[in-house]
Amino acid sequence: MSQSSVPVRSSGALITDWRPEDPAFWQTNGQRVASRNLWISVPCLLLAFCVWMLFSAVAVNLNKVGFSFTTEQLFMLTALPSVSGALLRVPYAFMVPLFGGRRWTAFSTGILMIPCIWLGIAVQDTSTPFSTFIIISLLCGFAGANFASSMANISFFFPKQKQGGALGINGGLGNLGVSVMQLAAPLAISLSMFAVFGGTGVSQSDGTMLFLENAAWIWVPPLAIFTIAAWFGMNDLAASKASLSEQLPVLKRGHLWIMSLLYLATFGSFIGFSAGFAMLSKTQFPDVDIMHYAFFGPLVGALARSAGGAISDRLGGVRVTLVNFIVMAIFSALLFLTLPASGGGSFMAFFGVFLVLFLTAGLGSGSTFQMISVIFRKITMDRVKAAGGSDEQAMREAATDTAAALGFISAIGAIGGFFIPKAFGTSLAMTGSPAGAMKLFLVFYIICVAITWLVYGRKKTR
Repeated sequence: MSQSSVPVRSSGALITDWRPEDPAFWQTNGQRVASRNLWISVPCLLLAFCVWMLFSAVAVNLNKVGFSFTTEQLFMLTALPSVSGALLRVPYAFMVPLFGGRRWTAFSTGILMIPCIWLGIAVQDTSTPFSTFIIISLLCGFAGANFASSMANISFFFPKQKQGGALGINGGLGNLGVSVMQLAAPLAISLSMFAVFGGTGVSQSDGTMLFLENAAWIWVPPLAIFTIAAWFGMNDLAASKASLSEQLPVLKRGHLWIMSLLYLATFGSFIGFSAGFAMLSKTQFPDVDIMHYAFFGPLVGALARSAGGAISDRLGGVRVTLVNFIVMAIFSALLFLTLPASGGGSFMAFFGVFLVLFLTAGLGSGSTFQMISVIFRKITMDRVKAAGGSDEQAMREAATDTAAALGFISAIGAIGGFFIPKAFGTSLAMTGSPAGAMKLFLVFYIICVAITWLVYGRKKTR
């Protein structure tokens, strides 16, 4: 077969000939197919983030509809989806090579309708026990795991020089789902949208009605639509097929664990702040209706992630990541001055500092992912070629290792979504202030500055 031939479909949506590193192939057909898969993947991932962070909007309103959960319990509900999401990202990272990106995207998107439907029913019954909400919040974590498989899948479609931008678009616009949810949910719960399905709402003290079930049910129709779109519009790549035994050796790479730590500091901060910011703001500034502002931070961070990947392709991921950690450390320190416990506090200053933290966490998420792609492609290709392997074999193993690394590292990063809200809740319960938690974050960011410089900033990756 000539090097400029178009992809061949052996069965339905399966592509058996895929060579994105071949310029002629890419221009002839590859770019069009890759773009189509990317732009179906984006809304699927965006909806997954909407479901993953659902409790960040629902938890702050549960007691308004008749529940009597403690502040620590509410923080727990916002944190638990990140636990199951992080744990599930590990097996999800291996699913695309095992089952194919099209099949797995359709399946993993479709099953998210289950926690959405269940949550809408549960919030209407004030006798629903806390344990039931725990189960639903853990099921919402399945949505967070979609990130690992989605990013791994998209990495197979693009050549290495375009991966930073493509992964930045997929991850960044996918992350936008947090902001979309926090913007849409307050509007949805104020309207009677699903009365025909039993959504009756609860009357508030000011005479308004609160339809909290709508925060969950509004995602069911788009989830159904894009499940169908993924099944009929995306592709499975034969080139991405790999057994579990072919993917597991990536866990032996020292860079995997170093980059996991750095990604925990960037994406972990983004998703952790997204999950906990509304509840934290409510405890520090109870007179502010935080749901009018909560979506701004995730919006800034998600857009910054897309930019972070593209900027890193141009300036280098290490440089962008290093600057981000320095800024994150500085603004973590400034946050102490904005808290009420510091002598009065200012919500606008508090909000402004958090916006910068969201911005840098988003940029850093994109830059660290670009670093992962560059690092694992280089070390795998060097290893294969040193062992006498062909260029084709080197590129195939590099793609497999990179996809596995992206998925596994994303799992570590997602733990931040649990640790940050839980740390805020514990700090508030013990001291009445979130300052103790912020001190831990400040130290962590300083450590990441040192690691980034010492491991990657002073010398080329080996």
